[in-house]
Amino acid sequence: MKQFYAGKKLLLTGAAGTVGREMIKQLVSCGPAELRLMDNNETEMFFVMEEYKKHGNIFCFLGDVRDKYKVEKLSDDIDIIIHCAAFKHVILSEYNPFDVVQTNIIGVENIIQAASSQKATHVLFTSSDKAVNPTNVMGTSKLMGERLITAANAVKRDGATIFTSSRFGNVIGSRGSVVPLFMKQIRNGGPVTVTDKRMTRFIMSIEEAASLSLKSLIIARGGEIFVTKMPVVRIIDLAEAMIDVLAPRFGYSPSQIEVVEIGAKPGEKMYEELMSEEETQRSLELKDSYVVTPAFKSIYQSIKYEYPDIVSEKINRSYVSAGEKAMSVDEIKGYLVKNVLPALDAENPSGVVR
Repeated sequence: MKQFYAGKKLLLTGAAGTVGREMIKQLVSCGPAELRLMDNNETEMFFVMEEYKKHGNIFCFLGDVRDKYKVEKLSDDIDIIIHCAAFKHVILSEYNPFDVVQTNIIGVENIIQAASSQKATHVLFTSSDKAVNPTNVMGTSKLMGERLITAANAVKRDGATIFTSSRFGNVIGSRGSVVPLFMKQIRNGGPVTVTDKRMTRFIMSIEEAASLSLKSLIIARGGEIFVTKMPVVRIIDLAEAMIDVLAPRFGYSPSQIEVVEIGAKPGEKMYEELMSEEETQRSLELKDSYVVTPAFKSIYQSIKYEYPDIVSEKINRSYVSAGEKAMSVDEIKGYLVKNVLPALDAENPSGVVR
């Protein structure tokens, strides 16, 4: 990965978000020539700027992907664009559907046009499991983003730019995910609220989400969607594991923390889908991911979808959390100790207290 990104000029949108900040960290270690960071969150971008102020090749900008002129300006002479900026909250998106269209769809269009006009070599769009058979505005907007990125390979200028997408599920510990909510509830002594005990979810760490997405761009051919392989948890098991691991750190006995089932939210699925039944007919399996190739391959005749480390050229079933073996409570505990507690300790080096 270092060899691919070293010496390149990159633009990262949504840089102040959870995944965006991890991507900054990983990209910096690769030695890019220049890293331009863009986000519309002034406060968080200030913290990012302070964190990397000693790096002479990292530049922070306030901006919105809705602003075509700003995106075009920041894309000047850029090699790679990594597009993480998006509205991601399902309920808020239902209340603000037109804003979601402006950011999650028109914003993607602005990225595509800027990359094409500046002849960037690569564009990576970070998508979501909610783009598969969407039941809500947010998921539908992410699906449209994927479609636009794929179609961009058919209309790109001079064939200069490779446009690709990376699709993954819940990033454990990210803002807006269930882990910070459970953590807050445990810190307050409970109860921990679970929508439905039968619910299953894909999970991955922030580091894994960023790393696998960045690695997918290295082997991208154009128009495909990389679907990250992820472990599965039952939400009730995740709640119990978090209680066992975190309750003592907040001064409680695990037996003191009650779990309450409150019912599924409107539009919320009992399971997550990362690859639909239809997509399996045109997908390949790699070591760490699946690759969903375009449905209209005749449009992309010049692109050969060949990759290293192909495990299988045929996928027999859709990739759905309900159909995958779930981690045990003990396995989840180990995952939390490895991927969540280090960040918690970093925020509270002197120990966590109530």
